[in-house]
Amino acid sequence: MLAVCYRYVGDMDAAHDVLHDGFIKIFTHFTFRGECPLEVWVHRVMVTQAIDHLRREQRFSRLLVSEEQMPDIPEEDSLAEAGERLSEEVLMKFVAELPDGCRTVFNLYVFEEKSHKEIAALLHIKEHSSTSQLHRAKTMLAKRIKEYLAHERK
Repeated sequence: MLAVCYRYVGDMDAAHDVLHDGFIKIFTHFTFRGECPLEVWVHRVMVTQAIDHLRREQRFSRLLVSEEQMPDIPEEDSLAEAGERLSEEVLMKFVAELPDGCRTVFNLYVFEEKSHKEIAALLHIKEHSSTSQLHRAKTMLAKRIKEYLAHERK
């Protein structure tokens, strides 16, 4: 669960705080009803707790980006192929380095398999902002992976 929190907040100290607060909430305010596996339920609580943390810190104010600010992303197939050569730890480090808005949308879309409509409702943003942030996150990850692989070859 710490990895889930870290993936959203991008800072290990904050991830520990979110994890702690999440478990306090679980043990004091919630009742598990068995509608899904316990692990899935705890995972959802932690994701919600992380998003609430980012919202409290007012770190979603950077969610809006104009299309002109975003370069084209490389072919997704070549990006996926390059990403396969990285360890999970390195890739998660790159995800954690993304700006808050990009990282949150990327995590919700990729790991939680939410649609842009669901993300927009969850984060109180426009659906277009969600698609823009995902595009920006992919662009930034592609650039970071390319730089990393170029550095590794030296």
